[in-house]
Amino acid sequence: MSNSEKSRTKLLAGGNPQIPKGEGDQPVQAYIAAMPGWKRDVGRRLDDLVSRAVASVRKAVKWNQPFYGADDEGWFLSFRCYTDYVQVQFLRGTSLDPMPPKPSKHDEVRYLDIREDDDRDELDEQLRAWIEQASVLPSVAM
Repeated sequence: MSNSEKSRTKLLAGGNPQIPKGEGDQPVQAYIAAMPGWKRDVGRRLDDLVSRAVASVRKAVKWNQPFYGADDEGWFLSFRCYTDYVQVQFLRGTSLDPMPPKPSKHDEVRYLDIREDDDRDELDEQLRAWIEQASVLPSVAM
């Protein structure tokens, strides 16, 4: 994504980039490139962790957020920007050990909020474990 495209990308509430839906790596990379400030580094790290942990990962942007799947049936993880954090959504998070810390109104979903001053190296280790676990659970169709 060029600088002029980044500057034209509308940021929704909380700084979440408005990216057209699409399948594949390109829309996900466009989303990450449009993430504001420090959140862009978080997006790159998340994308890299998933790509390294899940050899044949499937990617898409839906509802203005990247989604990751391990098969053709559905998804196991997504993330989006909020004002003070990037929220990682584990779609079968209640099945992970340990469970991600933040509950959801959806029965199986759990969240992890990553803030600017969080220790990213420490988070990466836990995220890698959750990603590996989540990628082999039944996916969620959306």
